[in-house]
Parts: sequence; structure tokens; C-alpha cells
Amino acid sequence: MFGPPSAARAPAVQSVMPGFTDLVTAVKPAVVSVRVKAEANVASAGDETNPFEGTPFEKFFKEFRDPNGESITPNFPRLQPHRLLQGQGSGFFISPDGYIVTNNHVVDHASKVEVLTDSGTTYSAKVIGTDTKTDLALIKVDGHTDFPFVKLADAPPKIGEWVVAMGNPFGLGGTVTAGIVSAQGRDIGSGPYDDYIQIDAPVNRGNSGGPTFNLKGEVIGINTAIYSPSGGSVGIAFDIPASTVASVIPQLEKHGHVARGWLGVQIQPVTKEIADSLGLKAAAGALVAEPQAGGPAARAGLKSGDVITSVDAVQVKDPRDLARRIAAMGPNKEVALGIIRDGEQQTINLKLGRLAEQNVHKASLDHHAGGQIDSLGMTLAPAADVEGAGQTGLAIVSVDPDSKAAELGFQPGDVILKAGNRKVSSREDLTAAMSDAKAAGHKNTLVMVKREKADRYIAVPVAVG
Repeated sequence: MFGPPSAARAPAVQSVMPGFTDLVTAVKPAVVSVRVKAEANVASAGDETNPFEGTPFEKFFKEFRDPNGESITPNFPRLQPHRLLQGQGSGFFISPDGYIVTNNHVVDHASKVEVLTDSGTTYSAKVIGTDTKTDLALIKVDGHTDFPFVKLADAPPKIGEWVVAMGNPFGLGGTVTAGIVSAQGRDIGSGPYDDYIQIDAPVNRGNSGGPTFNLKGEVIGINTAIYSPSGGSVGIAFDIPASTVASVIPQLEKHGHVARGWLGVQIQPVTKEIADSLGLKAAAGALVAEPQAGGPAARAGLKSGDVITSVDAVQVKDPRDLARRIAAMGPNKEVALGIIRDGEQQTINLKLGRLAEQNVHKASLDHHAGGQIDSLGMTLAPAADVEGAGQTGLAIVSVDPDSKAAELGFQPGDVILKAGNRKVSSREDLTAAMSDAKAAGHKNTLVMVKREKADRYIAVPVAVG
């Protein structure tokens, strides 16, 4: 009588566990062990070195210490200067003529690469191309056209779906583990295009580059990182989706690298508070903090405060979604951006540029002056009066660590350029902007902040202004 509503009841399922024998027999011959030699250049002998240092996954394999400060990291070798290191990972054939997919961090800086097949045969391999941003690499064994190979899945796996991970953990040889897909779209902070599949399966070091299969024998992802607070597997692993592999590998085969599209904007998420301050109905899309001078977006007329809502009529979920899609389109692609500007929907057409690395530098700040905004908990001064803050805006000289300003993300050294539609140069300008937002029925006002050389927006509740 008081049971759960019928809509909440789980569907009836069979209690019999799936068997993986036929699947493993069919696909295991395509999985290989990848062995590499690379020259180490370590500053001093005897230092314990993380073998994942310099890769996107260094933080997952940091040196761990016991309560007494002693290192408990397993299997981290003591390296000598200019010594040849031997490492190993996993990979798999994707074609009968010898192309193999693995991780970039497996073959990075390799002077020699060998692959050991399931049958026990060793082949020399060459690196065809690598991509650090997705941690993918393509290598090749020449001289044969009859290697067993596997195919990438066309559709993403479903949460809760059974999967089988294969690889070469600890150099023991081919190993098989099973688990389920537990999440998708994971951002583990390894790069700008994080979109990992999370699987709950005992994947260990050495499985990097190995495939994870669905029950059809299709590769749904590439074993790339594990969550490892103890140095070993705790049953949580992260896979590069097959869709990412399918977009990157053809470029590596053809060019040896990946050419990505570049929009030329600094973007940030549209939070509920930001959506409210802009009068938007939903917290979705990507907020343009600043178009980069000379970039495609700036040339096409994109402005700070615009919200990018679609690309070629396909909705943009968030900044990561926008970044991945623009990058995948490649340079010189004509695109139509749907934007919201001043509450109105518009379309901007532009040609994408080519992505390049950019650096920023910190500015100095002289903590010497300013007026306190008590309700926010930060001290402000005209930027022109603060060394290194520039000539325009309102510089934040100090922030109370227990204040609303600290909670919102303001930092000493930030420069407030705008609040709402007002340019600010004094405390009174900021207060007036908050009053305008409150009179318009908004709970928040949007504040543009310059930090180092990047602009970003912070939604400030008008009640604390």
C-alpha cells in the first residue's frame, strides 16, 4: 500500500551475470603491449621520479607519503642522468595493415617503440603522430597486412552498461577486467577537451592505451587514467571516448598532428546568477568574457557579455561543449554562431582560425589605498592609483577571506572594469550599477573583472551591494 510509485520501480532484470569468454576470445588478439625506450635527463641521481610527470595525468600519480613523510609510491624508479628508461603501456590494432592506437603519454619522447602481440611476437613500431591535448597517439607496424583488428563503436555506451577493459598492467601480459559504465562527460582537469567515460573496473597502471569494449566487441573508449589515492587501482578509471578517437586518429594518420579550430574568445559558464543578471531564461551556453584582439570572433563583431547559444543551429550546453565542437571543426571552417546580446537573439557568421598556445603574465599590485565596501568585504581603489593595475577600472586592493567577495571569487589584484552596463572607476559607480540592476528586478548584477590578462564575469547579488 505504501510502496514506491510504479514510475520509480526498477524494471525486472535477469540475475544471471553475463559471460565474457566469447567476447575476449574474439578481440584479445588485437590488443598489444607497447614497450618504449626513452632517454631520461634527470638533474640528480637518486631522486624518486614520477613516471607520469609531465603528462596530463601527473596529478593522478603524484608521489604519496605516509604520516611520517616517507614515500610510499610503488615502483617509481630511481633515475640516473641520461639513462635510457624503459616503459610500457597498452594499445590495439585498428586496421589489418598495422595501425595501433595508444596514449600519447605511453610513447612520448620515445627513442624506440616495440609492440608485443597476444601470440608472443615482438615487432618494431614507429610513431605516426601524437596529440597532447587528448593524450592520443598513433603508431604503426610495417610489413604485414593481416593483423587482427577491432572497430570503434559508433554510439556512446549507456550508463550501467557492462564493459570489458583489456591491457598489460604491471607488464604481466594481456589481462582482462570487467565492470560497468558509471558516468559520462567527466572533466578530470587534464585538458581543455576533457570528456571522459568513467568506468568502474579494476584498471591498473600499464593499462594505459588499452581498449575498453562493449559486449558487441566494439571499442567504446581508451583506458587513460585511474583515480589512485593509494598508488593502485581503487576501481575507478577514465576512458577517452571512441568518438574522440575517431576524430583525432585520421588527422594523426594524415598529418602527424591535429589542427583545431580557433574562435578567439575567453569564455566562462553561464550560472543561474549570471543568467538572472542578463535576463536569460536558462543557465546554458557560453558567456564571452573577452574577444581576443585580432581573433576571428573580434573581427566578426562578437562582444564581451554576448552569450553563445548555438553553433550551426546546434545548441551549446556550456563552455566545454563549445570548445570541443569548435576545435573539432578545424581551421578555416565557416560557422554560424547563435548569440544573445542585450536580451535579443542574433546570428554571427565567421571563419574559424587555427588554435595556438597563449601565455599570460601576472601584474604587480601596490597594496596601499582604497575604500572598503563593507557588505562585500573588499577594499577598492581607482586602478590608476594602484601600481600595475592599469589606467581604467576599479582595482581590488584586498579581500577579507571570510567575506562575500571571497565567496564569489574576487581576488586582490583583480580590476573591475564594468558592472551591468556601466564602466566603473569609483565605488559610487559600482553601487549605482547595483541599484540599476535592483530597479530592473534582477537579483544579481554582472561584474566584468580583469585578472592578469584575462577578463571574466562574476554575478554579484544586489542585496549585498
